[in-house]
Amino acid sequence: MKTTAESANPASAVEAQVEELSSRLESSLAAVLPGLSGAGAADAATPSREFGVDRLVESMRYSLQTPGKRVRPLLLLAAARGLGASLESSLPFATALEMIHAYSLIHDDLPAMDDDELRRGQPTNHVLFGDGMATLAGDGLLTEAFCLLMACGADPALTLLIAGEFARAAGVQGMVGGQAADLLAEGMQSGGKHGDRAELLRAIHRRKTGELLQVSAVAGALLAGADSTQLAAADDFGLHFGLAFQIADDVKDELLDTAATGKRAGGDRARGKLTYPAVHGVARSLELGRAELAAALAALAPLGSASELLQHIARSSVVPVFEQAAG
Repeated sequence: MKTTAESANPASAVEAQVEELSSRLESSLAAVLPGLSGAGAADAATPSREFGVDRLVESMRYSLQTPGKRVRPLLLLAAARGLGASLESSLPFATALEMIHAYSLIHDDLPAMDDDELRRGQPTNHVLFGDGMATLAGDGLLTEAFCLLMACGADPALTLLIAGEFARAAGVQGMVGGQAADLLAEGMQSGGKHGDRAELLRAIHRRKTGELLQVSAVAGALLAGADSTQLAAADDFGLHFGLAFQIADDVKDELLDTAATGKRAGGDRARGKLTYPAVHGVARSLELGRAELAAALAALAPLGSASELLQHIARSSVVPVFEQAAG
């Protein structure tokens, strides 16, 4: 029930709902991995079947519980709640989605990939646990995400559908394929036709970042039993928001310092990454980012008031970056 203050201030009511979703999500993330038993030390008393498990779980938990915006699972929860699904039924799917995202960040930071030593202002996983354990922690999070989905007790057909969507969005045609293209495109900021580079850049961002953000909103809608019009709106929203989000990330990396980004300042430029500022310049990138955000919000029109939470999360995720970059 809304308080009198919340009724008088709809924005406050939306913020309160997002805070509630965030709090419940953090509790779910904290509980999803097995507790540390103290087993795994290198001594003869440790049962062989348990040796190493604690260290692996510690590494997995470190990255899963590193403070972050949790944009993907919050989008899922926001879409589900807005369209009428219960929080309890949606939480396992949101938790699994964040596990998939956390795995991707661990691998993205590895020396063989982007070679980052900071993530969200804290040492990256491989810095603390070593390259091998970090790789396995990512593998473990990805695998355990699907174990969680299979055991969550939701409708089997719906669970299978959403698990398939998660796998597709994270796989060769989605995030992983986009990351492969991102690696191969390093050093391509200049040369050739500008239009070709711009098209390649959009395609990379669409897969590398956009697919997982898009499936977040769609999965939430599916959990709520959305009709075809509502699903199309969630899908279109995710498409445009995914691009707006990555453009904001590109601009942030280009302009802001480590204190603001939580990562090494100017890391994309140093690695020769194909980014929006590298191809379009900062001013044009801001224009394109705002246009994608506007298109994302416009796509939610068929959902009416059911989209309030999605709109709030979308705006709060990218608008501060655009405003700060515009100075």
